[in-house]
Amino acid sequence: MARLALESSIVAIACDPTHDVDLLQRAARRGIRGHGGAEPNPLVGCVIADAEGCIIAEGHHAYCGGPHAEVVALDCAGERARGGTAWVTLEPCSHQGRTGPCTRALIDAGIARVVIGRRDPTAQAGGGAEVLHAAGVEVDVLDDAACFELAAPFVHRAATGLPWVVCKWAQTIDGYIATSSGQSKWISSGRSRRLVHRERGRVDAIMVGVGTVVADDPQLTVRDATPRRTPMRILVDPTLRAPADARVFDDSAPTWTIHARDNSPTDDRAAIGSDLLDDGTIDLRQALRDLSGRGVATLLVEGGAGLFTTLFAQGLVNEAWVFTAPRLMRDADALAPLSGSHADAINAGTVLRLVDLRHRDGDVVARYRLSDRS
Repeated sequence: MARLALESSIVAIACDPTHDVDLLQRAARRGIRGHGGAEPNPLVGCVIADAEGCIIAEGHHAYCGGPHAEVVALDCAGERARGGTAWVTLEPCSHQGRTGPCTRALIDAGIARVVIGRRDPTAQAGGGAEVLHAAGVEVDVLDDAACFELAAPFVHRAATGLPWVVCKWAQTIDGYIATSSGQSKWISSGRSRRLVHRERGRVDAIMVGVGTVVADDPQLTVRDATPRRTPMRILVDPTLRAPADARVFDDSAPTWTIHARDNSPTDDRAAIGSDLLDDGTIDLRQALRDLSGRGVATLLVEGGAGLFTTLFAQGLVNEAWVFTAPRLMRDADALAPLSGSHADAINAGTVLRLVDLRHRDGDVVARYRLSDRS
């Protein structure tokens, strides 16, 4: 395909788009390694080839405040980068923040061509493609799906002021998360649970509803995994009925309670008051925006069914992790992960998009995303 003109906006098509997409996807796989360290900054990966087209370096943004992916890869490439090509999942920044502008690093290294997986929509960091082009660097922007997936949590928070919300549950093949008496341990395998604990150690906060605390008394800490950060614990308890000695209130991590504004706690617990909506549920959008202002960029929700239902109903879920175990409950009175909606037709339900599928000791782990609300 012919290259488009590079003037007011840069929307070039690469000479070999298939090769460029392959390298951008490789950069995206590298970028995901920063999950748990880079946030609230975006996850970014970079691959560099020399002037002859040989891959010589890769890098990713490993931790907030540390060198960006481009700088890591350039440091690895050294002088071999001169005249080469860089594939970057997100448009290189052109501003001075905790680190210097990546556009300047690419220009000074003598990179001849930069392929960008997606533009940076933020006012502060955007515009790097134009800076590179003005310096004589050949720039191609491909709206690559893998790069959009990688940057989605960052873009979502920048656009909405809300954290990226992941709902996680384990279910039987026939779609139940607990018996009719409320017993749910353990539906999924030990290997699946270790995967959940690894994710706990990479998010800013873990959220549960008061029903889960009353029924299971979870501690919501990271076990069987090496944490990259210590997540705070968020309890949604509109009427403040959780027992004071619940393990979620111990000293192992900070805990915030989200309650109805008219039910203020009488003790010294950290709490966020939120309004009630017309249907009687608590306004979690209001509460999540407050949490985002307190540094929560990524939020893992672990139950229960009432909280899942409220989050989906209020349009606050970005991603769902569903662990399906090779079991059948065969009980019409067992507990489903969601309720409350009465769809008259199949196409009236919520549509999710499958983005990843894997196996864990017999369990099928499916990761879904909802529509991109950013």
